[in-house]
Amino acid sequence: MKVVFAQPGLPKSGCLAVGVLEGGLLTPSARELDAATGGALARALAASRFTGKADQTLDLLAPAGVGLDRIVLIGLGKADAVDARRLESFGAAALVAAEKGKGTELTLAVDVLAEAKASAPTLAAHAALGALLRAYRFDTYRTKLKPEDKPTLKTVTVTVSDPVAAKTAFAPLDVIAEGVSFTRDLVSEPANVLYPAAFAKIAKSLEKDGVSVEVLGEKEMAKLGMGSLLGVGQGSERESQLVVMRWMGGNPDDAPVAIVGKGVCFDTGGISLKPAANMEEMKTDMSGAAVTTGLLRILARRKAAVNVVGVIGLVENMPSGTAQRPGDVVKSMSGQTIEVINTDAEGRLVLADALWYTQETFKPKAVVDLATLTGAIVIALGTNHAGLFSNDDALSKMLADAGLEVGEPLWRMPMGDAYDELIKSDIADMKNVGGREAGSITAAQFLKRFVQPGQAWAHLDIAGVSWTKKAAATTPKGAAGFGVRLLERMIATHYESALPAAKPAKAKKTAKKGKK
Repeated sequence: MKVVFAQPGLPKSGCLAVGVLEGGLLTPSARELDAATGGALARALAASRFTGKADQTLDLLAPAGVGLDRIVLIGLGKADAVDARRLESFGAAALVAAEKGKGTELTLAVDVLAEAKASAPTLAAHAALGALLRAYRFDTYRTKLKPEDKPTLKTVTVTVSDPVAAKTAFAPLDVIAEGVSFTRDLVSEPANVLYPAAFAKIAKSLEKDGVSVEVLGEKEMAKLGMGSLLGVGQGSERESQLVVMRWMGGNPDDAPVAIVGKGVCFDTGGISLKPAANMEEMKTDMSGAAVTTGLLRILARRKAAVNVVGVIGLVENMPSGTAQRPGDVVKSMSGQTIEVINTDAEGRLVLADALWYTQETFKPKAVVDLATLTGAIVIALGTNHAGLFSNDDALSKMLADAGLEVGEPLWRMPMGDAYDELIKSDIADMKNVGGREAGSITAAQFLKRFVQPGQAWAHLDIAGVSWTKKAAATTPKGAAGFGVRLLERMIATHYESALPAAKPAKAKKTAKKGKK
């Protein structure tokens, strides 16, 4: 879908969306449209319950005398609460309304509002972003789409007083929208298409954007002592992989920020087999790895002046004659031993070795891991917040603030020695589950045992937010891509240099690093 920025004016065709402030106050563009249509907007407001509250919509057939097909009024709420996120919702709501018709053109009218929390060009750029994010579809395997199911929109035009400035503001947001769609595609792919080696191949494609990508197979991981990760994948015919992606756009001497993603391409639960109902959703158990890969793609494509390492552990958790059994003991790369009580608590076993490898190899200034780790976090927080666990208050605040800015909220959960007691094993250094109580917390406590002293670390449990069964403002039903924008914003705000990005340094091979 093409995005265009233009001077304000009444379009000759298509669907036009204008904003209305709370209390039924028409924005400047809406007032002009009302005058051009002989007061049609005012009459529609008087006859409806639409009041201009945030996210309200009123859909009108265009009156005679204008070339438009339809007009959509969208509530902006109070003028002093209008910000970038509100305009993303505006653009998304307009897109949804426009797609109900057969038109190919949508125009979003963005006005200068003195009370707004951002300039008109910035608001216009975010309106376009909202439309793009909501327009996402995954139709790869739908061969017989009915005409009414096929999208017809081709162009979104955003009218604003300074279209040149808006286009400039939109450029990095366009890259983000592409990265989110890329991530959503990965999460949406079925597991027979996106298995570990196939995922690794896609990650390798980032090399054309300047990302250094290294893939470790099972032999290399065995040499490194990654018994925890390898144990998860030993029941599958598909070989496990560890993919290391490096974008080194900052000062070569600066330690990187590290992002570690869980990449269980399909999770049957292993010998601790999951119930059949809804097991098809377990193709999304690689969402943390997808977010990590999408983030690296964005940073590279916008030439970010920062050093970031992304490490993803890719496995399939399958039941077979070679599968890991409940009661098995594995030795992790850190040297710590783990009693596997439940083979369906496999993500933490993958992350244990990926986290240790990342710290040993790159000595990062901060580590953030993402994982669809526990059903317990869904019980605790539902599907609106991801769980945040951390040993560092400053890093936690950076992440939480970034999440609020982009609409990907986090809720910090407690940790402590009392929870750590629950994963003590009688025959090994720890066990991989602590029982039903505090399930997401004991999972985080498990991961913390693989965080080295002094290392700033945060764990995001995205099990409840990676896939949505109901569309939200800028997120259609299905893969959400939750975490991509959050991490991009956090890195841009707190770690990225204000200086132009240098040509990324050529990374050295790291796979031969020995076991500690």
